[in-house]
Amino acid sequence: MVAPPRTPLRADRLRALNVPEPVTVALDADGLAAAVNDTTVDSVREIWRIDDEWWRQPVSRRYHEVVLDGGRRVVLFEDLVTGDWFVQKP
Repeated sequence: MVAPPRTPLRADRLRALNVPEPVTVALDADGLAAAVNDTTVDSVREIWRIDDEWWRQPVSRRYHEVVLDGGRRVVLFEDLVTGDWFVQKP
């Protein structure tokens, strides 16, 4: 059942979309993603870096858009502050 359109939003009913999930990433000799959770990376399409909000709490991430073996496209990022890797849907 869908609520009437003028029903106010309730914070307890909100949920985050596309939440990053932790993954294990193996790197090749050049520092590029070679495997994600034991799935081979077929190709790296793009790499970019984001450094933001340095005045509050450091946000420093290096993103890799990759195509996995089998054709699935995912976006990985390495949290450069903690060293942890995450995956998000593009």
